[in-house]
Amino acid sequence: MIVEGYRECRRALDNGYRPRAIFHCPDFYLKNENESALVAECERRGAEVYSCTRTCFAKIAYKERPDGLLMVGPHISIRLDDLKLPEKALVIVTEAIEKPGNLGTILRSADAANVAAVIVCDRTTDIHNPNVVRASTGAMFSVPVVEASSEEALTWLKARGFKILAATPHAEKLHFEVDLTENVAITLGAEQYGLTAKWMDGAELRVRIPMLGLADSLNVSAAATILVYEAVRQRIAAGIDHVPGYVPWHGEGRHDH
Repeated sequence: MIVEGYRECRRALDNGYRPRAIFHCPDFYLKNENESALVAECERRGAEVYSCTRTCFAKIAYKERPDGLLMVGPHISIRLDDLKLPEKALVIVTEAIEKPGNLGTILRSADAANVAAVIVCDRTTDIHNPNVVRASTGAMFSVPVVEASSEEALTWLKARGFKILAATPHAEKLHFEVDLTENVAITLGAEQYGLTAKWMDGAELRVRIPMLGLADSLNVSAAATILVYEAVRQRIAAGIDHVPGYVPWHGEGRHDH
């Protein structure tokens, strides 16, 4: 797989990733201290180091505006049974997501929301696509990402007491009217067709995101962020998740210390 860009490479290394090679071009990063240190760290971890000319690097880069760093390394391989989930875990399940940018953005939101894992079912895009890595800003290295069939994932989640949440415009309850503080799996379907009957039929929690304008649906990555942050809001209020430096506000300018 290809990991391009300082932020993406840095987050990969910070989460224990071991690249096999790194291609770098000081002309792009002007020999900045951080980039030079990253190249040296890759070399210490056993990666082969290739210094490229500006023309060469521009040809191998995926970014339109490359910053001179590109790592090549092994795929990430995690199985469902490898996952070690906390109590009252929050996970995201995607079914047949087609666009790498959407999957990467979902991973980025998952990292920000402290999601325990992302389960990619019935994939139609490679999770190791460079555009997935880029859209996730390297978050795919901090959130466990598992590939499985829908049947395998649904069976695994049910066996562990997860409630399945599915968003559909036909649901009666709004997304903030259900309890998301227990073991919850937020499921997201393909961009064009949404979730299949397998997931809809298996969902205990069916909700809809209120649509107050002309649009009748949201981009799947936007819907993911709305749903997962409602879970975050509830979990902070319940004392499950903690935000450093956050003091709950109780109105009238008073804070509970």
